[in-house]
Amino acid sequence: MEQNHFTEEELAIAKSVDLVSVAQSLGYTPKRIGKYYTLKEMDSIRIYDRTHWFRWSRQFDKGENGGSQLDFLRVFAGMDVKTAVFWLLEFSGYQQILTAKSEPVLKYQVKEKEPERKNFQLPAASFDNSYLYSYLGQERGISKEVIDYFISQKLIYESRHYHNIVFLGNDKDGNTRFASMRGVFDKEGKPFKCDVVGNDKRFGFNLSHENSEKIVVFEAAIDLMSYVDITKDFESNMIALGMLADAPLATFLEEHPQITTIRFCLDSDEPGKKATEELLKKYYELGFEVENVPPPVGFKDFNECLIATRLPNLGVATKSIAKIK
Repeated sequence: MEQNHFTEEELAIAKSVDLVSVAQSLGYTPKRIGKYYTLKEMDSIRIYDRTHWFRWSRQFDKGENGGSQLDFLRVFAGMDVKTAVFWLLEFSGYQQILTAKSEPVLKYQVKEKEPERKNFQLPAASFDNSYLYSYLGQERGISKEVIDYFISQKLIYESRHYHNIVFLGNDKDGNTRFASMRGVFDKEGKPFKCDVVGNDKRFGFNLSHENSEKIVVFEAAIDLMSYVDITKDFESNMIALGMLADAPLATFLEEHPQITTIRFCLDSDEPGKKATEELLKKYYELGFEVENVPPPVGFKDFNECLIATRLPNLGVATKSIAKIK
């Protein structure tokens, strides 16, 4: 279905989809509390009438604090509005039919009901990782040494059909429980980002070292890889939340009880700063030693900082990096 505009009927179908089922399909765990639902992974979320949501912890962050099913997919699955409508129409069990008229007219018919929750299935791997190396190296400034390391640990690979980078989140036994994808071909500056359907949001992209008592926490997988490249720290536990909720961190701490110190390296934008403040307080009260290590001044995240060091005449950035090692 290739079109830039949707009819009122199509938008009505998309906005009638059960938001609780949508959240579950994306890997979240809905919990009913009275007349509304919340999510186990983000207890500040409220889903009302199974059709719209609000995030009370971000009530002042316009555009990120609530809305319809479309807004949920935009905020938590990285989709643009067009992609979200297509996704919801498919999820609803409708399919496209073309009439016999001279100009095609879009209508829908109900397909046989599909299972409410799809199985977690990883994308097929490419025959090599050439696009992955090109994107992470040339666009994100990550060294071949670090890319090789994450591939050898079976934490990243390139998908076969669209050449997306797949980031894997494993449990303590090495079983993959979470996966997200990041496109290597940005269209008009808009990156493709999406979690693999059916994943478990309680897990995240991570490096696990049983002998380490410290864990370093990031928002994004690429920032985690950038930090490793900057510091050459291949010994600490590390995790990317993939969001600002801490469910993946809580699970990791349960699985690795030896950890006593948590270093938060979230983004330096307002949502990142606010989340850092909340998480520092929470885990300090839980008895952990906590530390706030934001990106060096002038950079939103650690990948921005890494890219700067790969360019000439940026000695200031290099000096800033030295402070976090």
